[in-house]
Order: sequence, then structure tokens, then C-alpha cells
Amino acid sequence: MSEAAAPARQSAVPARERLIVALDFATAREAEAMVGRLGDSVSFYKIGMELAYGGGLPFAQDLIKDGKQVFLDLKLHDIPNTVARACANAARFGADFLTVHAYPQTMAAAKAGVAGSPLRLLGVTVMTSYDDKDLAEAGYAYGVKDLVARRAAQARDVGLHGLILSAEEVGAMRAQLGPDMILVTPGIRPAGAKAGDQKRAMTPAAARAAGADHLVVGRPIIEADDPRAAAEAIIAEIASAASAKGS
Repeated sequence: MSEAAAPARQSAVPARERLIVALDFATAREAEAMVGRLGDSVSFYKIGMELAYGGGLPFAQDLIKDGKQVFLDLKLHDIPNTVARACANAARFGADFLTVHAYPQTMAAAKAGVAGSPLRLLGVTVMTSYDDKDLAEAGYAYGVKDLVARRAAQARDVGLHGLILSAEEVGAMRAQLGPDMILVTPGIRPAGAKAGDQKRAMTPAAARAAGADHLVVGRPIIEADDPRAAAEAIIAEIASAASAKGS
């Protein structure tokens, strides 16, 4: 898929492809077992830092060979030269998404690194485990909403493909950025699920109705007694939200 074609595709993404299951495991063996349990109910997987350090990158290539979509959630942030080279290497995997922290230098370097490849970059705005108090303690002059808006504008100006943000900010950012920016929301919790360390969480239906393109779900699926049934229930909720919107 070319960069030019990527935004247009978002309006036609099937509900099943809007769910991204986070394989939050320590080893590739554990992740492989979960993928086996989920079978064809899930087509898109996220590999984060924990799994990446436990054999997750070769496993990502196996998933891609098996026809799955892969999101490398590596949250890259370093000096520009290092970021550009790391992104160029990541682009060779054949993954769909890669995250970088949404700092202007980092985003610009990442964009240069993936030039000419179909890999789409997502800028991490503010982690969903943070709230205004956490940002103040870290020395930021902005609260969550203002910092997300600032980083979203910077990502748009750099030409990034999309953003990682909580569902609470999706509606405002969709209005600010328009329809083409890919908005991916972690911190998704079905009704009745434990929030865990997520401070800005939302249900799948509410997140989709707010304008999120993809929903990242980990523990509510991988820790469920029946992961496949949990995934199917979330996909059905995503589909119903889209139907209600008429999209």
C-alpha cells in the first residue's frame, strides 16, 4: 500500500481489522500460543517492547508471513540519526504500523527513515497511564488535553500518518486534524473490565463512535477465560458502533 493510499483506506476498514490485540507477553512462545487460541478471529496484532525483547521481532515476521497485520509498538525516541536508521531497519519487516514518541525532531527523523516504504508511523502523544498530575510531576507546562493537541498539530505538520492517543481525546483531535489522520487508541476496556494502570480508558463502542480508527486491546482479551470469545465480542461492539454512525 502506498503512503497516498493509506488514509483513504481507513473509512473502509472492516471491524475485525480495527481491533489490534496487544500480545503483552514475555516470550514469543507465549505469544504464539495466544495467536493459536485466537485463530482467525483476530487479524491484527501489536508487539510491544516486552515481547520485542523476548523474541518478538522474528515472531513478527512469522505473523506477517501468515497473513497477519503487525503493529510494532516500539515508541522510538533518540537522536535523529539513530531514529532514522532504526526506522529504516523496522521498515524492512513488512509491518503496518510503528510508533515513535511525538517530539518534532523524532518524528521528522522517523519520516525520513521510512521514506519510500509502506510502513506507517504513529506518534505517541501522551501515554494513557498519565494524567495531568503525572505530567506536572514530569515538568510539563501543559495538561493532557493541551499537550495532546500540541503534539497532534506537530505530527500533522511533519506529515506523520497517525497518532496514538486515548479515546478521551479522539473526538477533539478528529475535529482538529480532519479525516485522514489515523487515530489509534489504547486503554480500551469493555464495560465491567478492570482499568488496571490505564487512567484514560473507554469502551470499544464509545471509542469507535468518537472517531478512533483502530482500538488496541490487551488484558481484557489475553487474560480472558475464552480469549476468542472476548475478541469476537469486542469486534461485534466495534461493528455495532460503526452501524450506529452509518459508517
